[in-house]
Amino acid sequence: SMLAKKFRLKKETDIKKVLQEGRFLKNKYLRIKYKKNNAEYSRFATPVGLKVSKKAVTRNKIKRRLQEILRLNWENIKPSYDVLVMVSPTIKEKKYQQIEKTLLELLRQAQLLKQ
Repeated sequence: SMLAKKFRLKKETDIKKVLQEGRFLKNKYLRIKYKKNNAEYSRFATPVGLKVSKKAVTRNKIKRRLQEILRLNWENIKPSYDVLVMVSPTIKEKKYQQIEKTLLELLRQAQLLKQ
């Protein structure tokens, strides 16, 4: 199942704000931009563009994986941040476990995890 709707960063104005004002971190094939929000919970956007794959099926699979990783680790994610998770095309070759490890490492580095 997917990340609940309220935890998804949807509005273009909100996304723009994160892009313009957010802090930036990257590792092998993931990049995040993140900034404080005024909500009691965090919100995530997982855009996967045409550069990553021309196939919608592939793009959606990557999105689902990212959202699933976030959902399963949700108790551990700090509240009150807006986070944009961006991927590089090489993510296509990665297994779920690699993506999970990399995303959690990045969130830890950004101090977005509770422990």
